[in-house]
Amino acid sequence: MTTQALDLFQEHRELLFGIAYRMLGTVMDAQDMVQETFLRWQRTSLNEVKSPRAWLTTVITRLCINHPKSARVQRETYIGTWLPEPLVERESAENAQLADSLSLAFLVLLETLTPTERAVFILREVLNCEFSEIAPIVKRSEVNCRQVLARARKHIEERRPRFDASPEQAEELMLRFQRAVINGEIENLLSILASDVVLVSDGGGKAPALLTPIQGAETLARVVISGTRRFRSMTEEIKLATVNGLPGLVSFEGDRPVRVMAFGISGQRIQMLFVITNPDKLRHLTR
Repeated sequence: MTTQALDLFQEHRELLFGIAYRMLGTVMDAQDMVQETFLRWQRTSLNEVKSPRAWLTTVITRLCINHPKSARVQRETYIGTWLPEPLVERESAENAQLADSLSLAFLVLLETLTPTERAVFILREVLNCEFSEIAPIVKRSEVNCRQVLARARKHIEERRPRFDASPEQAEELMLRFQRAVINGEIENLLSILASDVVLVSDGGGKAPALLTPIQGAETLARVVISGTRRFRSMTEEIKLATVNGLPGLVSFEGDRPVRVMAFGISGQRIQMLFVITNPDKLRHLTR
């Protein structure tokens, strides 16, 4: 491979990972798709490529469309609620719209689309590709791609939560949440939770977690305080972090990550809480 070809691939690596991660929801699978795209790029002559960005986008999108056929089989036997692998403190040049499309709530909604719907939605709504570019990638007509997008957009927008906390508000709420939970202060905890707050947790059958989401401030407060008393280690260290663009907390025991929490905040109250404890989904994280 020439230096020029390698440089071109590195220039697009961030874009490729973003597509694969949004399509598949796992860091490891996304990295595998980027690596497979790189292998195919190595075997291709630059003289045959009119647009490196279009070529690379096409290859990785098609790889991701085919990949969920095996991934979905695994998820059908998954224990409890499935959440994407968290991206913690991801530094990127992506704009606010792209960062919002990495949120856990958004990625969970993408999971409800078919692979082709997901690809069309990501390419058009997130990456702003033209339909003339999208059609050959997903092997559909432009007219059909517009129809697919309309269905996917309607499905997403009807269910998509909106969060609006500033970094300062989010940090204050998370610190209040942390104090209230550790000290068992249920009234203080209720004061920062929305009445219809939702908790979604993912342990994958390998770590403590709720098997189904729960809703309601009082239920959530009692469950979280009880769970903290039962499972929190006294040597656990908690750090503030950004998790998929949302304010969050990451807990470590030594160098081992044991829990990631992400907070969906709106109107100065916590509207959604995501908790990931599955060790397989935390192994890519470091201090």
